[in-house]
Amino acid sequence: MGKGNEADGAGTSERPDDVEHPDAYSRLGALMTRLHVYGLETVLQRRKLIVINPKAPGCCDYVPRLADTITCKPREDDGGRLWFVTSWGEPIAEANHIVDAALTVATTLGAATSESGAGE
Repeated sequence: MGKGNEADGAGTSERPDDVEHPDAYSRLGALMTRLHVYGLETVLQRRKLIVINPKAPGCCDYVPRLADTITCKPREDDGGRLWFVTSWGEPIAEANHIVDAALTVATTLGAATSESGAGE
């Protein structure tokens, strides 16, 4: 994770960044709550959720911990339904699938999960 903040055309909306879906913030908040189960640190902002694994080293001095920034956007190739999206535009899961999205994010960031045993 952390390949930049530009979408690669993975089917997310082409809405300008200053226009947000009315449910996006609440969905990010629900994801934030679920991510705490995996020991991840989070920072919820107006349009994004920063997720940090405090136990996994980052890539370099300016990124000391493994992290990603998650957004919530309509996905045009899925009928405009809301999806969680990585910082580089990769879809994670539909925004009403909080548990699935949290498991995907936690696994990607190397957090310990009962399914993977990662991070132990």
